[in-house]
Amino acid sequence: MAEPTPSRAVRVLIVDDDPKLRSLLVRGLGEHGIDAEAVADTDGALALLESPAAPRVDAMLLDVMLPGRSGFELLELMRARGGELPVLFVSARRSVEDRVRGLRLGADDYIVKPFALDELLARLDAVLRRRSKPTHIELGPLRLDLESRTAHADGLRLELSPREFDLLRTLVEADGAVLSRETLLRQVWGIEFDPGTNLVDATVARLRRRFVNRSFAPIETVVGRGYRSKLGGSVA
Repeated sequence: MAEPTPSRAVRVLIVDDDPKLRSLLVRGLGEHGIDAEAVADTDGALALLESPAAPRVDAMLLDVMLPGRSGFELLELMRARGGELPVLFVSARRSVEDRVRGLRLGADDYIVKPFALDELLARLDAVLRRRSKPTHIELGPLRLDLESRTAHADGLRLELSPREFDLLRTLVEADGAVLSRETLLRQVWGIEFDPGTNLVDATVARLRRRFVNRSFAPIETVVGRGYRSKLGGSVA
């Protein structure tokens, strides 16, 4: 697992009633640049998560069998309250039924004890990377939903072909930079050389027609250089 390189360290909450395992995990994660705090039960976890003074938590490692409320019950409560914190179950309960139950309750992964620290780190990294991917792009009156691959302009759905969506996304993600036809062929179509067709120009023309009755036109031609987006916004 590549060590995390965000602007602040990744912070993980460990919820497990085994003091030896808690200590090993705090030390092991710390050696890989991950801040970790450990509690012994779900009440301690809720108190920390709900405290306005507590540092932000990026993920939770959660045991199933805990004193009082179980890990399953804690996750069910968190999800019912709208909590989206990434949760990885770390449990000695290895049955398919337990793993399926954990995942259906909204866990991001389920790891069976005993486990190798390298595997835990790899799974944690995969969950954090998966969760950190942007889900949509907001650019003024334009919204691109990257999961459903749909686009809305002025609040109305645009009927785009898959290639038109990819072209629009590529241009807006370039944040106003001019992209040549060769670059667009490579990034949108996966073509490494110009076949001498008007493929890019024709797709741009079709895409522009989708915005004829909208309040804005998202694509600008830069003569002799290519195309760029005229919009600015944010990725979330």
